[in-house]
Amino acid sequence: MTTGGPGQESPAPGRAGAGESPHEPHERRPDPPGAPGGPGAHPAPGARVQGFRSGFVALIGRPNVGKSTLLNQLIGRKIAIMSDKPQTTRTRILGVLNRPGAQLVFVDTPGIHKPQHLLGEHMVQIARRTLQEVEAVCWLVEAPDREPGPGDRFIAEQLAGLKTPRVLVVNKIDQVAPGEVPAIAARFAELGTFAAVHPVSALHGVGVAELVGTLEGLLPEGPRFFPEDMVTDQPEAQIMAELIREQILHLTREEVPHAVAVQIEKVERRPNGVVYVPATIYVEREGQKRILIGEQGRMLKEIGRLARLEIEALLGSRIYLDLWVKVKPDWRNKQGALSNFGFHQ
Repeated sequence: MTTGGPGQESPAPGRAGAGESPHEPHERRPDPPGAPGGPGAHPAPGARVQGFRSGFVALIGRPNVGKSTLLNQLIGRKIAIMSDKPQTTRTRILGVLNRPGAQLVFVDTPGIHKPQHLLGEHMVQIARRTLQEVEAVCWLVEAPDREPGPGDRFIAEQLAGLKTPRVLVVNKIDQVAPGEVPAIAARFAELGTFAAVHPVSALHGVGVAELVGTLEGLLPEGPRFFPEDMVTDQPEAQIMAELIREQILHLTREEVPHAVAVQIEKVERRPNGVVYVPATIYVEREGQKRILIGEQGRMLKEIGRLARLEIEALLGSRIYLDLWVKVKPDWRNKQGALSNFGFHQ
């Protein structure tokens, strides 16, 4: 049966029968041979093994320096959305990298910036709090900047009293001449004391393996925090909502992308194999709603078409994506709305 597309008539959200809960962590699969408790089992989460290293690594930096791109490259699959617009990441996202003798848990944080609304304050608080809860910090800067700017110096001040090992990651080296990279890295390295400095291209994976090796060496011996088949703590529905928001970031401009929140309250797997995903896109003004819907619904259909391709690649299933647009005035400055959308203090 052909999958329904966005903009087509379909049951209103809430009318369909209850389906699979959208709040289960993504990428949890049935236990494979050698799973905890089975023959030839690997150490279970929480168990300590001599010589095994583990810990949390924060990815910090100004908005749009490539933190989410690096996280996806480290994990080997897409778990965080990417955009050339700043402040793409709004919450803390965990990505789990399992290696033969270590488990590295990367924490992708919102970009540290001067907040302009309650949502922005929430995002910066998440980033700052994360610095106190990790075993190592990866500070990303951009090689095309060529030298530190005010935003970089502000972050350096936040890190000044931190005792946690820091690694300076000079990202986007593919955008500058190779001969410039050492001098650029040296200028940024003057901002603090670092355990190592790594020039990388997160987009192309250049230098990422060497970075992982350094980070593994900085982690203490410890237990495996997550099962080996788990790559992120993000619920399936949350990842799908972010994939929808990613397409809005790509297709709209000015104030519209930052005034958008996407909510999926359920995911229904139907008998015919199609996964029904009703999603509500919230904006702050009627004008923004009109932009998202577009003339004769064309913009909303394109958002849905592109998001559906991403979600189908994620789930490996056919998707019926049912998009709705609603107005919730000034939601970014209302704590109740932020809590409903999952932005908890």
